[in-house]
Amino acid sequence: MRSIRPSFTVRRGRGPGRASRALTAVALVSALAMTATACSGDGDDNADGTPSATATAGGTGDGKIRISDDLRRRLKDHGIDVDKWKNGAWKNWDREDWLREANDFINPIIKGLWDPDRMRDADDPDRGVDDNDITGDQGVTDPTPPPVKAQAVTPPYHAQAATSGKLLFDAPDGTMVCSATVVTDPAHPGKSNLVWTAGHCVHAGKKGGWYRNIAFVPSYNDQGKSAAALETAGRSEVAPYGVWWADAAKTSQQWINEGGQTGGNGASYDFAVIHVTPEQGSAGKSLEETVGGALPVDFDAPAVSKVESITAKGYPAAAPYDGQLLYQCQDKPGRLSIDQSDPTMYRIGCTMTGGSSGGGWVETGADGKPALVSNTSIGPVNAGWLAGPRLGDVAKSVYESVSKQFAGQ
Repeated sequence: MRSIRPSFTVRRGRGPGRASRALTAVALVSALAMTATACSGDGDDNADGTPSATATAGGTGDGKIRISDDLRRRLKDHGIDVDKWKNGAWKNWDREDWLREANDFINPIIKGLWDPDRMRDADDPDRGVDDNDITGDQGVTDPTPPPVKAQAVTPPYHAQAATSGKLLFDAPDGTMVCSATVVTDPAHPGKSNLVWTAGHCVHAGKKGGWYRNIAFVPSYNDQGKSAAALETAGRSEVAPYGVWWADAAKTSQQWINEGGQTGGNGASYDFAVIHVTPEQGSAGKSLEETVGGALPVDFDAPAVSKVESITAKGYPAAAPYDGQLLYQCQDKPGRLSIDQSDPTMYRIGCTMTGGSSGGGWVETGADGKPALVSNTSIGPVNAGWLAGPRLGDVAKSVYESVSKQFAGQ
């Protein structure tokens, strides 16, 4: 299967105090473009409506769905009976039923849905995208960085990158995959159940709604087995630290309003935070305790010029990768501006492809400790660089709202 990232060309110009550049013949991969899907999807990928950004949902892990009466009533207004969800109702992607409003997000646990075959088969689709012209510059776009060849992380992944993992979910096009990172929770120090990823890994953006069956697998394929070896691997080998289902999710209002499958719209705000619960029940250790760590999030990262190095991790699934192994790229970031009104993004050289989207970007701070400063959002079809949003007040609000939602639990 070929990558669905589009080609990307840059016309460079100069001007006092800012660079004037046109990003031409571009279809930046932001939503589904940086994720991957198998060939089992069905339904419609469009929806209308004005959303808000938060969502809560969940299951208790004992087969019971935890849905408020108010949410249950509003879901029935969409023609959705949550009691039928586990019997296949989640496969209905009719545009009238594709939930996109904040309080409509539901993600009841379906035990065993993510079996080894389903996890392994989440792959990048063989389809193209239309070119878009994207112009504008919020100040500075640095020259395109040279490609940095992604390096395979040495297994076991838990020893090298305990906070990294794979995010799985269902969309109209089928079974899809992103990457994600365990982050700290100020409401539960040392016992976080928060995961950071890209906004397009939980919500389709302007023309869609919330994805379904969202689950996080920390240290996916921890031993780094080949795709052939994984065909006979058991679930404990594929997911040694369990499968953790999202019971809450929030992304930016900007992503919901403007984000799309291609193009750069919404990319500067393409981040999300999810709260997870273990498939086998909520009793026991938190996600952070289970994997042995969580990364703090830096919402006041220094200017790009002062960042010496950023390391991005993910599970690239588009050729020449197969989505089964963890990779990383390390590079000094530059700047990428897509729209005059949006914040400038980080950009690094990196050959990782679709499936790495949502993976954490880590910088060593002034205190000498690593912190998450961004996530993979967009990149061109001829893989050579990736861009991620800079995390500021909007990202902090998303993060804090999910943390506060579970503060008393």
